[in-house]
Amino acid sequence: MKRLVAQIMKFGVVGVVAFAIDYGLLALLTEVFGVNYLASATVSFTVSVAFNYAASMRYVFTHKEGMSRRREFAIFVALSVIGLAINNLCMWAGVELVGIHYLVVKIGATFLVMVWNFVTRKKLLDAGDELEGALPEAE
Repeated sequence: MKRLVAQIMKFGVVGVVAFAIDYGLLALLTEVFGVNYLASATVSFTVSVAFNYAASMRYVFTHKEGMSRRREFAIFVALSVIGLAINNLCMWAGVELVGIHYLVVKIGATFLVMVWNFVTRKKLLDAGDELEGALPEAE
């Protein structure tokens, strides 16, 4: 349980930095350059995913033995594409259907995608569960 709590905390730190990249770039592209909020959301999300992959696979999740980095990256990208769809659907629905400002909607969308990311990456990419029992518990 201690390992899971520590992992969630590391995921949170990486997530805060990724969110700052995502949110900042979204606002910059939309407000300064006049790019449509959905296009901006797609670009900013994609940039933050690149950072998130590098940081998550280095600091949060343990590489699965026998899984190539190429396959790991492909799974990460596939999960991220689904996360992007969740993000953009929330953005569109919140702005177009409910009438909420896109920067406010982005906060809720980010929370949903964060849950998706942690659960699916933990299940499909993390070797931590495989190692439990093989390594002594830290006291």
